[in-house]
Amino acid sequence: MIGQLNAISNQPPDEELVKKIVTGDKHLFEIIIRRYNQRLYRIGMSILNNDIEVEEAMQTAYINAYEHLSRFEYRSRFGTWLTRIMLNQCYKARRDRMRSVNIPGDSQNFINMRTPENVIASKQLHEALQNAITQLPEKYRLVFVLREIEDLSVQETADVAGIQTTNVKVRLNRAKAMLRQTLNNQMKDSIYPFHLTRCDKIVDHVMTHISFLP
Repeated sequence: MIGQLNAISNQPPDEELVKKIVTGDKHLFEIIIRRYNQRLYRIGMSILNNDIEVEEAMQTAYINAYEHLSRFEYRSRFGTWLTRIMLNQCYKARRDRMRSVNIPGDSQNFINMRTPENVIASKQLHEALQNAITQLPEKYRLVFVLREIEDLSVQETADVAGIQTTNVKVRLNRAKAMLRQTLNNQMKDSIYPFHLTRCDKIVDHVMTHISFLP
């Protein structure tokens, strides 16, 4: 997995790939998918906390992004644009879920919904950290995932979350205080892991779909 990520990082930058994809090299979209699968999965889990729903949201977000690539105006980073599409898709999926099961739309009911996680090497650490993050109110949880796990800048986080940069800093500090623990590098490898087999699944689904698009 590490070797694959290194290979992806050595590929052309996002904006160059977008230009080539728009002009017909649609096979290059696979690089985009593999490059952002981990980020979108973490974003999805911070909102939906359900593996199946997150993978469906990812697939839809990628397809929507592909269909609107020609509208990307390069005024922001491509990753920010794509992440925003994913975030909007997650919010839509959550609204649809709430309507279908007729439950109140408050964050506490949502936060208390849990699903089984994949087995990982450091299971106890994984569960402790993930449960702590899950218990954060959504507005703090989202900022924490974007800043501390995905390493987005304050400005990028503000753009994705639709808030002011000052609010990003306030919410991040509040999230850290509520977690009551020191963040470390091990967390980045433990929270919401997205393994190669799942990455391949998303790639296969999206690339098959867009193969039938213009």
